[in-house]
Amino acid sequence: SGVLVLLLPALFTACGTAPVVQVAPTKTSSATSDADQAQQALRFLEARIQRDPDDFIAHNKLAAIYLQYLRETGDSRYLNLAADAVKASLNIIPAEHNKGGLIGLTQVEFASHHFAAARRHAETLVALEPNEAYAHQFLGDALLELGQYPQAQAAYQNMQRHAGQHGLIRVTLEQRLARLAWLRGDSDAAQKHFSQALAQATSALAQAETIAWIQWQLGETAFAIGDYPAAEQHMRDALVTLPNAPRALTALGRVRYALGDMANAIALFEQAVLIQPDLSFVSSLGDLYQLAGRSQDAAQQYALVEHIGQLSALSGPLHSRQLALYYADHDLKPAQALALASAEYAARSDIYGADALAWTALKAGKIDVAQAAMQDALKLGTQDAKLFYHAGMIARAANDRALARHYLTMALRLNPAFDALQAQQASKALRSLDEF
Repeated sequence: SGVLVLLLPALFTACGTAPVVQVAPTKTSSATSDADQAQQALRFLEARIQRDPDDFIAHNKLAAIYLQYLRETGDSRYLNLAADAVKASLNIIPAEHNKGGLIGLTQVEFASHHFAAARRHAETLVALEPNEAYAHQFLGDALLELGQYPQAQAAYQNMQRHAGQHGLIRVTLEQRLARLAWLRGDSDAAQKHFSQALAQATSALAQAETIAWIQWQLGETAFAIGDYPAAEQHMRDALVTLPNAPRALTALGRVRYALGDMANAIALFEQAVLIQPDLSFVSSLGDLYQLAGRSQDAAQQYALVEHIGQLSALSGPLHSRQLALYYADHDLKPAQALALASAEYAARSDIYGADALAWTALKAGKIDVAQAAMQDALKLGTQDAKLFYHAGMIARAANDRALARHYLTMALRLNPAFDALQAQQASKALRSLDEF
């Protein structure tokens, strides 16, 4: 069960000050006690390794704690520490005799966005333990990120076959079925699977981080289809479960902006950025400042995005897609944005990689490339307003006015506030089409 909990891709933290929008305190959150236990375990393991540097099991457990901290804080230093612990473990006992080390290596590669390597390691785990659900889960997750959707579905079917009735395994399975449903454009099924995951996580007494992440996903699914009241409730639930979770704070901020509450939208993003200066959080805060007429504050945030991007370039592909989209959204460095997106898509051909390639190619003036990539991005029928917006703008650039009007209308009907800055650009572009 520890393996399953570690895999949940949440980036939550329990530190910081109270959110601006009032959220009732939770009586059941175990975030503080979980953190205390992790600290105690960390000190114990470090002392154990000092006594016996060849204790590969201690190295594996240390890597697991660092990966937990990575999810909670988003701090890439923990990823480096986890990688060092895994390397030490595998140097002592090779992977074929060190399942824990191989699990840690798979997780490190996945968290580093080296998805092809994660897939190879997961395939080895499946060969070693074909009847273990977690091995098929690892494989499915890597395949999904690589855009190999039929193979990912097959891996999740194998996961389901071996899941049994274990509560946490069922939780992770339902989340992945929800993700597949969402990618295929079935928002109702995605919400159903996430709701089932939440019910099972609650009954299985899962960690607060796990429950909050599912609540956040429910909120994201609701926001994506323009159901702002439901999205707000789910985000508030997540912040009750795990106070000051950065992703939930920013998601609630987007909802508040969609409902016309600019002041609280900005305050929530400011809160999140203080806790976790993620590139996309900082960029979105800059956009809100810009829309609020605070140009100097916006410029400071945009400068910080550039700084984060430069640091990220030194650590591999972790933030390259985010940076490429930032450049494209803000009409900056078109050649560099396209180079980033092209390299990313060559290694990771999922639909959102195709979308990033299409959007950056448009901004670089390569309409043919943009059209081909956009067709790939839309192939699953995903109901995402940003995809429709990009498709509409590409069609507009290609002088296909009817198709441009179709996609821009779809984007704004589905989620009229899908992005603070880009939704306004979509409305402006649609009005320009309607003027003729």
